[in-house]
Amino acid sequence: MTDSFLGKGMKFPPQIDPLTGLFKTVSEEEAIKDAIYIILKTNKGERKMQPEFGCDLLSYIYEVNDSTIVNLLKLEIVNALNLWEPRIKEIDIEIHTEELVAGKVIIEISYTLRHTSRRDNLVFPYYLQGREEDL
Repeated sequence: MTDSFLGKGMKFPPQIDPLTGLFKTVSEEEAIKDAIYIILKTNKGERKMQPEFGCDLLSYIYEVNDSTIVNLLKLEIVNALNLWEPRIKEIDIEIHTEELVAGKVIIEISYTLRHTSRRDNLVFPYYLQGREEDL
C-alpha cells in the first residue's frame, strides 16, 4: 500500500504558488495536519451546511483555568478529531495555559496515523484575540 491513502488537498490557509500561479497543495502527513488545523479553527455552527463540523474551543477558553475545564477541553478536542479526521487514532492532548493571561493557549496533539501506525504530533497555538499577522 502507498501513502496515497493519506490524501492530497489544498494547502491551509490557501496559498498561491508563485512559480505556477496555482493553489499550493499538500499530501500525506501534511494534509492530515492541515485538516486538524481546520477542525480546530472551525467553531461548531460556523459551516451552514455542516453545523456539527468543528470544535468548540472558544466555549472553554474563557472558563476558569482549572483541571476540570482543561480536561473538558481535551475531551472536546479528542471527540472532534475522532469524528472528523478518520485517518488518525490514539489521540493524546496536552494543554498549556501558562500564557492564558496573554491570550494564548498551547495545545499539543499526538496521534497515530491509521494507515502506517506511525506516531506524529503538532502544536496548535490558540490565540484568543488573533495575532496581528492574522488580522
